[in-house]
Amino acid sequence: MSNVILMIFTGLSVGAVYFLLGSGLALIFGLMRVLTFAHGAYLTACAYAGWFVLRHSSLAAGPSVGTLLFALLVGVVVGGALAFLTERVLLRALYQRDHLDQLLVTAGLGFSLVALLNGIWGPDSRAVPTPPWFTRTTTEIFGAHIARGDFVLIGVAVLLLIALEAFLKHTRHGLVVRAGVENREMVRALGIDVRHSFTLIFTVGGAVAGLGGVLAALYANAVNTTIGDTYLLYAFIVLVVGGLGSLRGAAIAALAVGLLQQFTNFYVNPGLGEILSFILMGAMLLLRPEGVGGKKIRLI
Repeated sequence: MSNVILMIFTGLSVGAVYFLLGSGLALIFGLMRVLTFAHGAYLTACAYAGWFVLRHSSLAAGPSVGTLLFALLVGVVVGGALAFLTERVLLRALYQRDHLDQLLVTAGLGFSLVALLNGIWGPDSRAVPTPPWFTRTTTEIFGAHIARGDFVLIGVAVLLLIALEAFLKHTRHGLVVRAGVENREMVRALGIDVRHSFTLIFTVGGAVAGLGGVLAALYANAVNTTIGDTYLLYAFIVLVVGGLGSLRGAAIAALAVGLLQQFTNFYVNPGLGEILSFILMGAMLLLRPEGVGGKKIRLI
């Protein structure tokens, strides 16, 4: 029983990390019809930014709760800034062009950014200092000892889902972007410049990736230049299984993929869970191409 509980919480925490990256992709694609390959590079850059903050704090008195929050804030700011510059400098002129142009530009940006990080810090993994309560302090639930960090990851993912849906439903920018996706010319005819709202959405997506990057580094206790590519693969699985542009679908898919991986790797064979994740994506594309979100394109 304790192993089952442990696998459930481990799967939920892994799924939470997948959702943090997949939700940014779902937000950007669902509202802007832009599929970006630079999201993994955002995650990598923000993971290094968080590691840099935590490393320098550990050289003094060790990472505290305040330092952890500051590292998360730095990750959010760096991710948002990278996304803002990407949208304003590279993507704004490509909205009316073929999606292939957007994919090529964002893929090239992602490769370049990762190469830059690799040139600065090298390809070797670097340990990420974490507060003792994050990984070593546990809570016992039905005999299973659950790390406090798992609760943090799950809680952040839940709060993020609530915040994003509230933003889209109850704020002016959310309503403007949703209307602009359906009929951009009509929105412009009403005197509303939808470009500013699109920039905000892209920036929010990058900030979410930044938050996920720092938390992914904390969860893995290490950071390297491949961390973004690794999580980007599973983020796309979450995006496809959940339904392109569906936040709730992405949340369901992230939990399903996380639980599938953990239970399969523990009870069947290590590594099989990752293979089954790709099989699940293929089956979803064949049997239900719109994903669990229920529509081919959803806004929330």
